[in-house]
Amino acid sequence: MTRVRVESFTISLDGYGAGPSQDINNPLGVGGTELHQWLFPTRTLQQNLFGVDSGTTGIDDDFAARGFKNVGAWILGRNMFGPIRGAWPDLSWKGWWGDNPPYHVPVFILTHHARPSIQMEGNTAFHFVTGGIHEALDQARKAANGMDVRIGGGPNTIRQYLRAGLIDELHVAIAPVLLGSGERLFEGVDLRALGYECVQFTASEKATHVVLRRKVRSDA
Repeated sequence: MTRVRVESFTISLDGYGAGPSQDINNPLGVGGTELHQWLFPTRTLQQNLFGVDSGTTGIDDDFAARGFKNVGAWILGRNMFGPIRGAWPDLSWKGWWGDNPPYHVPVFILTHHARPSIQMEGNTAFHFVTGGIHEALDQARKAANGMDVRIGGGPNTIRQYLRAGLIDELHVAIAPVLLGSGERLFEGVDLRALGYECVQFTASEKATHVVLRRKVRSDA
């Protein structure tokens, strides 16, 4: 059965999942890279980003690795694909990650501006969805072919899926940094009312890992 998951999404101690003023030089907003010091060195990310068989192991790598298991499709907000706003000026921008992005499955980008799909190296394909979160999820489920769908962010995209009751499980890493401003992940979201509960709580030297799962209603 296809589940909808958020994995390895990091927030600061003051709740921000992205820093302010995202641009070409600050893909995660100003200060945003500080959030991911637990993730960058892991063997999983080194393999997926750079194709090298090195990196740290342990708690952080275990959580990074679980985020790629049984994932058949991704959904990203447009800001996670690039810094361009409004209509596409041309088709030259193909994402932050170069010719071989770390996804290796179909990726569905939420946008208000249509664009042809892009086939990348390593079996990653970017598809641009203008019909909203439900249309994107329908397409992602079909593409996943029974595997899970991973919601990659950013914060606004995750909030939309949370409020619609469409996310089954979230792994959130809490980094020991303060951003001061940016975009809060849970702004205006009542996780308890939405039926989420904490099912795992584990700390490493660089992050506290929390897994939240949506309870199945007895009358469902």
